[in-house]
Amino acid sequence: MGLKGKTIVLGVTGSIAAYKAADVASKLAQAGATVPVMMTRAALEFITPLTFRSLTHQQVYVDWYDAGSDLAIQHVALANQADAVLVAPATADFLAKLVYGFADDPLSGTILATQAPVLVAPAMDGHMYDHPATQQNLATLRSRGVTIIGPEQGHLASGLTGMGRLSSTETILAYVKMALGRSGDLAGLRVVVSAGPTEEPMDPVRHISNRSTGRMGFAVAEAARDRGATVTLVTGPTVLPDPVGVKVARIRTALQMLDATQSAVRDADIVVMTAAVADYRPAIQAEQKMKKGPGDTTVMELVKNPDIIATIQGDFVKIGFAAESEDLIRNARTKLAEKRLDLVAANDITAPGSGFAVDTNKVLLVHPSGEVEDLPLMTKAEVADVILDRAVAVRQQRARQPVVAG
Repeated sequence: MGLKGKTIVLGVTGSIAAYKAADVASKLAQAGATVPVMMTRAALEFITPLTFRSLTHQQVYVDWYDAGSDLAIQHVALANQADAVLVAPATADFLAKLVYGFADDPLSGTILATQAPVLVAPAMDGHMYDHPATQQNLATLRSRGVTIIGPEQGHLASGLTGMGRLSSTETILAYVKMALGRSGDLAGLRVVVSAGPTEEPMDPVRHISNRSTGRMGFAVAEAARDRGATVTLVTGPTVLPDPVGVKVARIRTALQMLDATQSAVRDADIVVMTAAVADYRPAIQAEQKMKKGPGDTTVMELVKNPDIIATIQGDFVKIGFAAESEDLIRNARTKLAEKRLDLVAANDITAPGSGFAVDTNKVLLVHPSGEVEDLPLMTKAEVADVILDRAVAVRQQRARQPVVAG
């Protein structure tokens, strides 16, 4: 679904966190959204309309009665145009106004009139956030279908440390994408994604692993989430934070990944296996740190790990990845046949801009029909969407196939 071409009305209220709303507006605009901004009078004490106009190149609305504003003629214009309305930051005062249906400024009036998803990101002092009145107001808004984003724990403007800090821009944008994707082409489907490396312990401090960072799998999980799916991500060790709105199972070894994946795929509709699973593990894990021996060489016995993608079975679309350094298409076709996959995404890890520890990937999509799609160098997020497009196509093709009576 994404943000490109969407109209996201951004509301800014009178919190010191209003300066962070500038980053939210900027990131939304950079993602291709149209971002009209509505500011309360209190917000003007913290940040100027010129800031938002410079970042979004859109009109900033403050007053119902500004003769130069479109709202003077049609005060619910943005309510009808909006794909989503986001209030960030939302003060305790503004939350109370929403609960009681006040419409005394353009922002509250627009929220009252819109049929689009409404999201609010609270920001306030910790004691204000914890107050029963605020908690009851948040519960009421949730019951009406309003999405509450955060807040987070951290240092507050009052000097206290507590709950009330505005969520990060990345978190806020993730929630907006999820709201837009509720009616996406994966709505109602369950998607399972594996990602990252596995680590096979040799002793308490050493392990066998690989250079996978998990970025490709995390991109697939986020793309599926943004298209309306319920997503489970099974990931090996990675520094990436858990994606918002995704169920995450963090594992370490190949055997742990097998167990977690088998559990996750029981009700799956689509499974995308991007993980770089170690082919072998030490036959014996030393209980203490291994020391150098007297010789110049040492020998360690390895045993084969289970083939996870071949082991998991079910009535789901199954897509695999093949990271290769040679014979890309031949190896991908072998994997496609041996693992009984619906698609293999093969990438040459030696190609510039492709493989591990980069945000881009150069991928060939190998189909059971023999077709090979040579995709250009793309971001991993773009690759993820193409792969999900193909998964949707496979499901549609299956649905068209006639049922043969037994």
